[in-house]
Amino acid sequence: MRANFIFSEVWIGLRRNLTMTIAVIITVAVGMAMLGVGLMINAQVGLMKGYWGDKVEISVFLCNKGTAMPACNGKAITQTQIKALDAHIRGTQGVKDVFFENQATAYQNFQDAYASNPALVKATQVEDMPQSFRIKVANPDNYQPIIQAVQGQPGVSQVTDHKQLIGPFFEMLDTLAIYALGVAIILVLAAALLIGNTVRLSAFNRRRETGIMRLVGASNLYIQLPFVMEGVIAGLIGGVFAAVILIVTKVMLFEELGKFFGGATAQLGWDAVAQTITYTMIIGVFICILASFVTLRRYLRV
Repeated sequence: MRANFIFSEVWIGLRRNLTMTIAVIITVAVGMAMLGVGLMINAQVGLMKGYWGDKVEISVFLCNKGTAMPACNGKAITQTQIKALDAHIRGTQGVKDVFFENQATAYQNFQDAYASNPALVKATQVEDMPQSFRIKVANPDNYQPIIQAVQGQPGVSQVTDHKQLIGPFFEMLDTLAIYALGVAIILVLAAALLIGNTVRLSAFNRRRETGIMRLVGASNLYIQLPFVMEGVIAGLIGGVFAAVILIVTKVMLFEELGKFFGGATAQLGWDAVAQTITYTMIIGVFICILASFVTLRRYLRV
């Protein structure tokens, strides 16, 4: 009997405030979707950092004959200098492993990387490719001492740290994630205000019914429950729409991003998406319940 009464009150409230309920659903959906996207971006950035962290290398390019770099003076590195440089690099603290790439290997890698541009590949000769050492570091965050130890050595034309190349990209992703979370917080606050306003209007419209319930001795929780359930239903429906948006975002954005990198990066899994959807739905429902209780305590006066 009581359950039927509560559900009937919920249905009446939803019908009387249909426009506000729809507004709450849309706001919750957008807010939770933005929150979920921010969480997914954070997870993807963490995966990519972990994936590329083990692959960060320092490239030490060696002088070729006619190299325009001032350190080379137009002279090619000799075999004796290569051996001495190899020993020097291996003896530097923080070096995990060293690989030598000759011109033939460099040219093969160049052909593979620019296979879609045959004109460029055809115009480039093996002799144009620089020899280099590829250094894997034990700690990717502590690469500067190794660079300083290699720079200025005889036969070295240029030293490049791969982390410096991908660092701006990760900074952009971090900024994007912070921006998405910031917008999500604003939308969540807007949803909370809309929910509170909807509950307040519903309580005002049904003040006669609630007054009668108080007179017959109904508890505060019993009077508040229909209004809270209205917010919960709106939050759940909004959470479902947010889940659909997050699934579409995973397929259309994150999987396309993986294709852009040619699969050479860690992919955000569906388990992470499911976890994000769970978190956003819980947060959405919690906000609806909290906003309903706070509004009722202030305006219902039960």
